[in-house]
Amino acid sequence: MRVNEARTKVLAIASGGGHWVQLLRLRPAFDGCAVSFATVHAGSASDVPGADFHVFHDASRKDWWKFFSGGFDITRIVWRVKPNVIVSTGAMPPLAAIVLGRVIGARTLWIDSVANSEQLSTSGKIAARLAHRTVTQWPSLRRPTIPFWGTVL
Repeated sequence: MRVNEARTKVLAIASGGGHWVQLLRLRPAFDGCAVSFATVHAGSASDVPGADFHVFHDASRKDWWKFFSGGFDITRIVWRVKPNVIVSTGAMPPLAAIVLGRVIGARTLWIDSVANSEQLSTSGKIAARLAHRTVTQWPSLRRPTIPFWGTVL
């Protein structure tokens, strides 16, 4: 999935920490696109100065009930941005963006975190069924439907 058309609106979304760092390393791939970034920490806006920036509530398996507020936030973001493409480097809440992206006709890409060296993340396994394309950052984890495209770190 090559993203390089000026009219392409991209929503680049990830949870915090390493997921966010990996997403930021993909910025050159979005050159020429109208990019909106979304993550869980408001302070991360300083990482993408001048960019359209959104915040959503984080959730995990330990506090799964928070997914509802995060899902609401992500729904609001997707409807506001109306992206043509959604790219995520992971964690549970961005799965909602992948689902909503499919509903609105956006192309979706899930890049499973480089931290998952033994197996795909739980979210990555779900994304493999939902996203247009799911990729791994480990050659040993490639499958016929989940290619290895390299690493972003």
